[in-house]
Amino acid sequence: MQTDMSGTNDWAGSGGPRIVFMGTPEFAVASLDAILQAGYNVVGVITAPDKPAGRGMQLTESAVKKYAVGKGLLVLQPEKLKDAVFLSELRALHADLQIVVAFRMLPEVVWDMPPMGTVNLHGSLLPQYRGAAPINWAVINGEKETGVTTFQLLHDIDTGSILLQDRFPISETDTAGDVHDRMMVIGARLLVKTIDGLAARTLKSTPQENPEGLKHAPKIFSETCKIDWNRTVDEIYNLIRGLSPFPAAYTMLDGKTVKVYRAERESSSVSEGGTRPAIGSYKTDGKSYLRFAAADGYIRVVELQLEGKRKMAVGDFLRGYRF
Repeated sequence: MQTDMSGTNDWAGSGGPRIVFMGTPEFAVASLDAILQAGYNVVGVITAPDKPAGRGMQLTESAVKKYAVGKGLLVLQPEKLKDAVFLSELRALHADLQIVVAFRMLPEVVWDMPPMGTVNLHGSLLPQYRGAAPINWAVINGEKETGVTTFQLLHDIDTGSILLQDRFPISETDTAGDVHDRMMVIGARLLVKTIDGLAARTLKSTPQENPEGLKHAPKIFSETCKIDWNRTVDEIYNLIRGLSPFPAAYTMLDGKTVKVYRAERESSSVSEGGTRPAIGSYKTDGKSYLRFAAADGYIRVVELQLEGKRKMAVGDFLRGYRF
């Protein structure tokens, strides 16, 4: 679909284009809030159905739904995005523009519906890190910089024409959670700037290229999270950062699963007293440190969680654990 940016604003004085917002987690709430704070006319919010969660398995609303209801916005929660009833309800909103932030993949009948198209906020500097987990993979791969991109949805995932981008640094100690929190704010600001440009018909899109060496951001699976102690200290350290706080990198300790949330690197020689510790073996004084042998040094655990226990600092863990 080619978005028509010609002509005059049909919505002058009415809060701008009629916007339908689609999103689910807390990350998306910041964008929805920014759009409302900017004075735009959000005529409907699409989010995930309520789902059972917690020990009591009680129905839980998404973060976006909780926020939207609190603002008095119309909320739709379709099980299937091709459902005829939902499509009828969506058409009835007469949206000029749809905004997607951390939602599921849309069928063409949905993303092609509004005259101004559908804009997605993605957590990377496209075309790099297309996929479901761009924040995680940028940190896992040791990137020094990442960013956010707004682009127009097309058939293939994360391949539409780029509207705007903003970049920011990743420090050596940042976790995926740290990057997520900064990106949430930066992305919301970029999204409002994008809507401003689209509403004023001054924003031009740029088709994405596909240069060699593209890095991808596939979904994170359990096998992704298992620490391979044969890797270098830097690789393991970045894996731990890139999976913290969720879903978390893990290893085994005396036959039990331990999630590692924060760690430090020790790149000194693994050899001690002429004896080389086995890769993956651990050493502790039982009070202040727990470290594992990697290919070229040690990973010193700072924060961890033993299966069935709460997350805690390594000192607290060691005082209560019997090796």
